[in-house]
This record gives sequence, structure tokens and C-alpha cells, in this order.
Amino acid sequence: MKTACIATVVLTLAVTLAAAEADKRSSDINLPTPRMEGGKPLMAALKDRQSTRAYSDKPLPLQTLSDLLWAAFGINRADSGKRTAPSTMDWQEIDIYVVLPDATYVYDAKANTLRAIVKGDLRKQTGKQEFAATAPLNLVFVADLSKMKGIAAADQAMYLGADTGFISQNVYLFCASEGLVTVVRGMFDGPALAKALNLPEQRKIVLTQTVGYPAAAAR
Repeated sequence: MKTACIATVVLTLAVTLAAAEADKRSSDINLPTPRMEGGKPLMAALKDRQSTRAYSDKPLPLQTLSDLLWAAFGINRADSGKRTAPSTMDWQEIDIYVVLPDATYVYDAKANTLRAIVKGDLRKQTGKQEFAATAPLNLVFVADLSKMKGIAAADQAMYLGADTGFISQNVYLFCASEGLVTVVRGMFDGPALAKALNLPEQRKIVLTQTVGYPAAAAR
């Protein structure tokens, strides 16, 4: 009898904890198929590429978000799973965390889905600049160090920095093409943001990037 009561208490506690953990997460979002045609010619997008620090709070449509993430680091060769940006030794070690007002997700390029990570608004924690807290979208580039095989630990920073840079530039060019604005940022509290995202030790935040529509005063 006593053993049965203990088992019941343990089971109830486990269910309660599981429910509490689930409540911290939003639902996954299936993204619409990205549009791979249109936009400005490459030379025109390069001409218009710039960093901007004044944003409207207007949200991005889901289609635009899908197009943006595909341009950043989506799969452009389905037969091999290779991406729109290069990565050292094809590690594909960079994940894009998508911080929206309601929740934070990680971009699953293979499934074209946003996987829910944390419920709630973490935008302010993605950067020390005021605009990060009110812009509609912040991207957090996270490196999975466990995928970086065959190099010395001392060289990891160079490679993950380069691989993140390729992705960030894709974001810049997409924004220039689509009338959006963006800026890549290194001013954030790394340990605090990693804790908020529940990142394990083998995942390292490299950079963050704000995306949105230009504010009326933006130049």
C-alpha cells in the first residue's frame, strides 16, 4: 500500500513537471514554401545593402519570414541537403534561433519549420541596444561545437565566425532586396542569453541580427 502511494506521488509529480515544461513552449510553426524567384538584381541589392538601427514594430508576414530564413541558410540543393551559405567541411554547425514577440524558435531547414524553444518575449535579451527589444524579429546565430570535427579547439572561433558571416550577409542582401532593414550585432550578454535559450555547453552564441521594416525616421 505504501509503495503504491509513493509510486502514485512520483508519477503525479512527473506529469506535473512535464506539463509545466510543455507550458513554457509554444507550438511549432510550419512555414510556407519559400519563394525562390523575384527580388532585386544582385548588383542592385549590393548597392542598397546597409546597417540600420531604427525599426518599425510592424511584424513580418509568415511568407516573408520563410523567404528570409531560406535565403539566410535554407536548403538549395535537395539531393545533397546543402545550403544557401557555405560552411566549413559542410559541418552546417550554425543554427538560427528566431526570436519573435511571442516566443523563440529554431529554424529547421529540412522540415521548413520553426521548432518552438521558449515561450515569451526574449527580444530585449538579444542585445543591449534599445531597438532590439521592439523590432519584430531578432535572429541569434548559435554554433554547435560538437559538429566541428577535425580541427583544433583554438581554430573553432575563426571557422564559426566565417560561417556565421556568410549567413548574416545573406540576410543583409535579402533585406536590401525586399525593402527590409537589418543590422548584425555583437553587443549582448552571452551567458544570460544562453541561459534564456536553455543552450547546452556545446552550443555557443556567435552573433545576433535584428530585422524589420524601417522606422519613419530611418535613413
